[in-house]
Amino acid sequence: MFHATTILAYKGKNASVIGGDGQVSFGHTVLKGTAIKIRKIGKDSKVLAGFAGSTADAFNLFDMFEKHLDASKGDILKAVVEFSKEWRKDKYLRKLEAMMIVLNRDHIFLLSGTGDVVEPDDSKIVAIGSGGNYALSAARALDKFGSLNEEELVKESLKIAGEICIYTNTNIKTYTLKDSE
Repeated sequence: MFHATTILAYKGKNASVIGGDGQVSFGHTVLKGTAIKIRKIGKDSKVLAGFAGSTADAFNLFDMFEKHLDASKGDILKAVVEFSKEWRKDKYLRKLEAMMIVLNRDHIFLLSGTGDVVEPDDSKIVAIGSGGNYALSAARALDKFGSLNEEELVKESLKIAGEICIYTNTNIKTYTLKDSE
């Protein structure tokens, strides 16, 4: 298991949100606390993506996914399948200890270099990275018992993960897609 960041995505009733912490770790050392590991992608920026793994690899994978998204004219289903095929076939990239989350208002997926294209059972919450399970647990509890809006739920869940996981900090960045956008 690699030690990386924490990325959490939530597809709620009114908005889809992705969030990530800002910590970049190298072994047991914090190299940076303000990194941004999420982005809006696509020509109309109606897809959100987040990455856990080596920072240099993130740029290659974001660009590669965006090419597939553009080639599929924004069809996220086609893009994730074609992207996963290419990621898995690339001898260098498939060995990365990395994962991605991509989502829009209709779908949410977890992607890996082994060819995984996973849509969560509840079709609305997924997390990756060292603090992913902490953030996922917090998000499920807040979703079930809380009354926060989608962005607040993601931020609070990531703050909880950042208070528990030594590879995650509480410098949280989020992007949101709403139905009206």
